[in-house]
Amino acid sequence: MNPTAAPENPVTDAPSDDPLRVWFRFIRLNRRVTAAMAAELRGLGLSIPQFDVLSTLTEREGLTQQDLAARLYVTKGNVSGLIDRLVQAGFVERHAIPGDRRSHALRLTPAGTEIAARGIAAQKAYVARTLGTLPQDDIAAFEQLVLKWRDVARADSET
Repeated sequence: MNPTAAPENPVTDAPSDDPLRVWFRFIRLNRRVTAAMAAELRGLGLSIPQFDVLSTLTEREGLTQQDLAARLYVTKGNVSGLIDRLVQAGFVERHAIPGDRRSHALRLTPAGTEIAARGIAAQKAYVARTLGTLPQDDIAAFEQLVLKWRDVARADSET
């Protein structure tokens, strides 16, 4: 038994087929892992939203603020302030797009690439210490459930 783990509660920890109970467990788990990652990223001087921008740009540089906002499911206004701070910190640069005077392509600086890599490494380490300790079959089954839930949630948002 892990002395730092919360004690098991046979009433609240019992498996359930009640979607609402599962939902609440999922929300609490999301808050726990988000708080843990926020603490890791704070150690690098980043917030979760700043890291989201940097990690997204590691996958696809040259996005406009509008494209980035769409990928992160936030408003262009939210992204604008984040980008301003990341530019000021020396992690992101705005580059003019020929033929488009209003939009800029966003690119990581070498410092931005380095801090993004450190943030990604922190996430990989956290996942390895937590989700990564579960059996591979459980992880695969969880992935399938997440994909099914995502598809249902997408369909619901389109109605």
